[in-house]
Amino acid sequence: MSEKKMTSSRRHQLKSLLLAIAKDLMEAEEKQTQEDRVTYMDEKCPPLSLPGSMQELQDLCKQLHQKVDVVDEERYDLASKVSKSDKEIEDLKIKVQDLKGKFKKPVLKKVRMSADAMLQALLGSKHKVSMDLRANLKQVKKEVKEENKEAVGDWRKKIDEQADMGGRKKMFESEA
Repeated sequence: MSEKKMTSSRRHQLKSLLLAIAKDLMEAEEKQTQEDRVTYMDEKCPPLSLPGSMQELQDLCKQLHQKVDVVDEERYDLASKVSKSDKEIEDLKIKVQDLKGKFKKPVLKKVRMSADAMLQALLGSKHKVSMDLRANLKQVKKEVKEENKEAVGDWRKKIDEQADMGGRKKMFESEA
């Protein structure tokens, strides 16, 4: 079996025929929807004839009010059905998404890599600086402070010295 390729002129001709047919179908469908609208409006909304007397006008208003109530009830029922079906559609979409999205994540292997190797992998050949962090630190001299050892002495000695009233007096006198 030899399959022949369609020539571009033949393809163009078929495409233009399909578009022409689709255009005709769309025009016919539009005309049909307009006719359906007109017939529906003629059925549901008869022409208005205004009576001359006050009583007839009141009866007409009551009838229109009852029709508005019926239409409002239908609208409410349809709105509740639509909201319920929208909620069901949303739930089904979530279920489909859950079914599609169930897959196991692969376990990643641990790779030991130095900071230099990481930078070289990320930056490529641009990486020329080494990551020796200790070389960049400043040298700081440690100074050891000598604390007054008399101030740090044993706390029991201080209490023994201040145990009598005279010791307390000395403490207050030295502060003043």
